[in-house]
Amino acid sequence: MGDRNMSFVQRVDKDMTRAVILEESAPRDGLQNESRIFTVEERVWLVEALTECGFPRIQVGSMVHPRAVPQMADTETVCRRIRKRPGVAYTVLVLNERGLDRALACGVDHVAVFVSASETHSRKNTGCSVEEGLRRASTVVRRAVEAGMTVQAGVMNAFGCRFEGAVPLDRIRHLLVSLREAGAHELCLADTSGMAHPAQMEELLREFVPELDVPLALHLHDTWGFGIANVYAAWKMGVRRFDVACGGLGGCPFIPGAPGNVASEDVVHLFQSMGVSTGVDLEGLVRVVHDLERKLGRELSGHYSRWRRPAPCKDTPS
Repeated sequence: MGDRNMSFVQRVDKDMTRAVILEESAPRDGLQNESRIFTVEERVWLVEALTECGFPRIQVGSMVHPRAVPQMADTETVCRRIRKRPGVAYTVLVLNERGLDRALACGVDHVAVFVSASETHSRKNTGCSVEEGLRRASTVVRRAVEAGMTVQAGVMNAFGCRFEGAVPLDRIRHLLVSLREAGAHELCLADTSGMAHPAQMEELLREFVPELDVPLALHLHDTWGFGIANVYAAWKMGVRRFDVACGGLGGCPFIPGAPGNVASEDVVHLFQSMGVSTGVDLEGLVRVVHDLERKLGRELSGHYSRWRRPAPCKDTPS
């Protein structure tokens, strides 16, 4: 009882000042699930507004065929037009070597490549089996590293699949090890179907974190409202890198009923409340969320932004 004057969070973890790295995914994962297609100018505005908020990493878009994901058309143009801030990593998602060639052609320095742990989702998402997806991804990783890019490689549906249910741990381990052996600088576990819960989060991270010799990031969806709880559980297990999306935008176009990502403003507020630095301007972020709500004509799912109403951003494309 000697720690009676300390808060509960301080009692359970006294290392409260260690920073976390948040990667803002709204310009990519957020917009890809919206029926309203943003113009190039609007996408450039969003990336630059999030840069001003202080995010150290931003997902600009994905190099996919516009017939498959029309919201991501003209990603090369967006990459060329944004005013890049030194020290900020602007990332694109690539699915294959053609996507990597497009990323190289427009001067992208950071790429992400993912493999699904679910056979059903893999075929819906990329038209191939898990093993074929791994072969393609490993080739992309090796080529990107040889070209001097920084590469994040990840596993989708690592916490379960909406189509197939639980995913075997041995399959996840096989995918992670293979992607690391290909040269990935960072690995990521994605809760693509939004099925993770805190106890499962702790179990999976306890299984894999000790084996990794590169940083691990998490991409978490908030399907059942467990997003923030999963972030906290992962942070307690030592994870310091998280994908987020302002307003809770996002989802997978190929998984019906798998809605948005964990809301950026809620994650920033969580860590700020605990005294953990993110480097993100929370009030500026809320302004971005409210501007997006006006563009989309609806209230977004983040909690913190619902009662914070700062002035709108300047120079916002209508």
